[in-house]
Amino acid sequence: MKGKEKGQLYAKRDYAHYHFTGKEIMKYLLQAFMLCAAVDYLFYKSIWVLLLMSPLAMGYLKWQQNRLIRERRKKLNYQFKDALTSLSVAVQAGYSVESAVNACARDLERLYGRGTDVVEEFRYIESQQHVSVPLEELFLDLGERSQVEDIENFASVFYTAKRTGGDMNKVIQKVTRMLGDKIDVKKEIEATLAAKKSEQMIMSLMPAGIIVYLQMTSPGFLNVLYGNPFGIAAMSVCLAIYITAYWMGRKIVDIEV
Repeated sequence: MKGKEKGQLYAKRDYAHYHFTGKEIMKYLLQAFMLCAAVDYLFYKSIWVLLLMSPLAMGYLKWQQNRLIRERRKKLNYQFKDALTSLSVAVQAGYSVESAVNACARDLERLYGRGTDVVEEFRYIESQQHVSVPLEELFLDLGERSQVEDIENFASVFYTAKRTGGDMNKVIQKVTRMLGDKIDVKKEIEATLAAKKSEQMIMSLMPAGIIVYLQMTSPGFLNVLYGNPFGIAAMSVCLAIYITAYWMGRKIVDIEV
């Protein structure tokens, strides 16, 4: 009965979707409106164009949702490295793998606090072991739900070693060391690219800054580009080039390991 209660307390988490809170929806809708207003002011200066751009707010919400999903998976990946380290230490101390998961869950709760993804996942695994669910299947399930490559790889290796009677101590140590090295490389790349990302953002804002500067210092200089078909077409082409350049810049500095 105790195991069933724990199974109910710690449910599976869905990493393929992100559910906004009411506060987040208001925040991102406001950001979308301000972005549309800025684009309209810089390139069109037309209330009708601003109204036509309003449906883009839904696209902005979807983009933010995908970004938050990626950030959540990356955070889970980093947290899982610490989980494997704790698991490896417990196994070396003489715990069975199943008992090591329980000790690992307590260590992670002290490290990250309740409610974080990795803590809830290991608490869920712990609760499912009380109802006799094989540990290797629980790790496979976590890998499938999280869609994190490192977790999927560990789950596959762990499943094979568990079913073939491999040395679990050596397997966990080796995978922990490899995963730790990979994450360390990721963090080094992120630190190296941090300055480049800032430079890319500044360069992306420069064209908009030039337009604002011209509108403030020489109000009539750009009037020919607003309120007429030729100007709308020219500014639309400029906007398309601007968006493409920004997208390419983000792709260049976004390196996956």
